[in-house]
Amino acid sequence: MSKDNEIGTIERAFQLARSGACHSVADIRTQLTAEGHDGVHGHLNGSTIQRQLKDALAARGLTSSADEDDEIDA
Repeated sequence: MSKDNEIGTIERAFQLARSGACHSVADIRTQLTAEGHDGVHGHLNGSTIQRQLKDALAARGLTSSADEDDEIDA
């Protein structure tokens, strides 16, 4: 697949949140990194994006601990 057709990190994060593939924001980070997305921490570090991803997870009936999802990687 060419670079032009690759899905962006944020868009993929929401796909993972909605698909059932991940159960927390931490799972989403791990999956994005495994898929080779660059700058995952920077893309998903903001409070707004974390809240939006948590809302997408909650819409599927999932809840996760704040400690797990808000961890900061050094």
